Amino acid sequence: MFNIVLLEPRIPQNTGTIGRLAFALNCKLHLIKPYGFEISEKALRRAGLDYWKDLEVHEYENIEDFWSKNPFSDRHFFATTKTTQVYFDVEYKPNDYFYFGREDAGLPESLLAQNEKGCITIPMTNEARSLNIANSVSIVVYEALRQNFDKFI
Repeated sequence: MFNIVLLEPRIPQNTGTIGRLAFALNCKLHLIKPYGFEISEKALRRAGLDYWKDLEVHEYENIEDFWSKNPFSDRHFFATTKTTQVYFDVEYKPNDYFYFGREDAGLPESLLAQNEKGCITIPMTNEARSLNIANSVSIVVYEALRQNFDKFI
């Protein structure tokens, strides 16, 4: 269906929750190191419940390793608060890639600058810094599903 890419995730509960979402929507989960936890940590598996063993999850040493196995294209989208292009104004297709950065720092500025056309944001109506990453992934991926629902039923 879609590809969820977490760049250097720090909080195991968020990663586990995103893993559960990925399983529920038949998405691939791509985890790019370094992590802020051990992948076998109990909290990660608890948040993913018993779905983790059935999830299609791939691990990579760094972003270059990821791109060597998942070539970059215009179907890669980067979630950030540093753009004006809202996520619901983009037309998504099956197999698109959705990138989310570290909970404490987001995606690197250099990555965003190199991919301005693919940057998307979730609008907020006040001065909140950001949303929880698991919520953000849900919002974006469900919009992509909404746009492509007829292809998956």
